[in-house]
Amino acid sequence: MESKLSVVAALPEIEPVQIAAKPVVAPTPAPPPSVEPDLRLVIEEGQAGSFVYKTIDRRTGEVVLQLPREGVLRMRDAEAYVAGAVIATQA
Repeated sequence: MESKLSVVAALPEIEPVQIAAKPVVAPTPAPPPSVEPDLRLVIEEGQAGSFVYKTIDRRTGEVVLQLPREGVLRMRDAEAYVAGAVIATQA
């Protein structure tokens, strides 16, 4: 018997796709140098060899950041404070 099938290459039909262009956003310019804060780092030695790190604005004298925070220092200095008293857990 003779085969009546033939091999034919067929390509699928491809529909054109439109790609939306993303808008280009310019980066925000940095503020002028006169607006940027003038900061300095102060390291103070505390009790028992501990240190307090302060970031201070030179123009205003304001403490921008302090580590450890003032509340932690007050808690540590309290008479009733015991190491590990911050976390209370029960099994």
